[in-house]
Amino acid sequence: MGRLFGTDGARGVAITELTCETAMQIGKAAAIVLTKKTKHKPTIFIGKDTRISSDVLEAALAAGICSVGANAEILGVVPTPAVAALVEQKGADAGVMISASHNSFEFNGIKLFSSTGYKLSDEMEEEIEELILDRPQDMKLVSHGEVGKITYYRDAQTDYIRYIMKSIKGNLTGLRIAIDCANGSASATAKRLFEGLGANVYVINSSPDGTNINDNCGSTHIGNLMQFVVDKKCHAGLAFDGDADRCLAVDEKGQLIDGDKLMAICAKAYKEQGKLKKNTAVVTVMSNLGFTYFAKNNGIKMQTTKVGDRYVLEKMLDGGYNLGGEQSGHIIFLDEANTGDGQLSGAKVLEILAESGKKMSELASVMEHYPQVMINVKISPRDREVWKNDSQITDLIEHYENELGDSGRILVRESGTEPLIRVMLEGKDFKQINEYAIAISEKIKERAGR
Repeated sequence: MGRLFGTDGARGVAITELTCETAMQIGKAAAIVLTKKTKHKPTIFIGKDTRISSDVLEAALAAGICSVGANAEILGVVPTPAVAALVEQKGADAGVMISASHNSFEFNGIKLFSSTGYKLSDEMEEEIEELILDRPQDMKLVSHGEVGKITYYRDAQTDYIRYIMKSIKGNLTGLRIAIDCANGSASATAKRLFEGLGANVYVINSSPDGTNINDNCGSTHIGNLMQFVVDKKCHAGLAFDGDADRCLAVDEKGQLIDGDKLMAICAKAYKEQGKLKKNTAVVTVMSNLGFTYFAKNNGIKMQTTKVGDRYVLEKMLDGGYNLGGEQSGHIIFLDEANTGDGQLSGAKVLEILAESGKKMSELASVMEHYPQVMINVKISPRDREVWKNDSQITDLIEHYENELGDSGRILVRESGTEPLIRVMLEGKDFKQINEYAIAISEKIKERAGR
């Protein structure tokens, strides 16, 4: 991608890296690019998560939007998928979500949605970026009666909850579930949603204070939920990230069920119900080898994309598929939603659980999880892509790939949101892949790390 946007919008340390000035410029450029075909005064929705910096970035974005003649409508604290859903349902011209997702509180980000509720393509983000960085003089300010207004969408949380409830046909009555809200956006919606679906709900980490989002909680720190599910004798647990666009689960034994296993549960159920379009699930290169074998054993086809839920969505739209997702817990149910939605995913899985009469551990056993090792190596932002042309690194990777053969795989890639190189190995022999992962990571540190 370019100089502002990564795989999931613009992101950085709030105020010092992702500055108010940048947020205002993004507001201006997004309003111009995303509404250039409208013949009315456009309206852009703005949602946010619970970070302490979200309020000031919201103010800067709204100022930018209004300064070029569009209206800004403030949704307040909502999940990222709520912005996507409400933009489409209410006929807004675009949407913005202020969130750094699973990152710690000092980071923040800006994600953009078109009037259809879909995240922007790379090309459209590049157009916005070019306007900000190369042609700022083309962002003409307005005055007098042309200045936009700021209004407030008071029922955004409630309308989003109703939308999810309408997407779930079953009833969760009798289920005892635990929910970890990550002190993020789900804190505003999850308890009401799952109680509304009939479940007996226990909630943890739903008291955001601006600095505790994702702090040893949520889908990136799921250990507390594992123990909580066992202590409360729950049928299952759900963990969301800061903006609630991803979901991981825990079975009744306190064992993790990651995004791949959730996808397997849903793909199998959809196939049995005749709802899996083209008998295909869309996954990324990060999906566990176990999913590949699950798909073969159950007669399900796979389509694979590079990492990023936007690329999963593009493949789904291009191929006419309705189920896709990532190991991290971004799952897209395209019949109901235009983006990954953690609470919709959780509700879908619990619906399957309730209808099956089985235990969560039984559902998850449909897929065997192959051992996986992931090591993150920090790099300087100026060293991005350099490692790919370093023969000492690439030759070592190739050597270990030959050693693994068909019994495993190696994936080395740069993060789209952080200055990291992710080294991932999978295989049947944990000791072997762990040894290889450490060796590759040490070589990258030596040659390109900071």
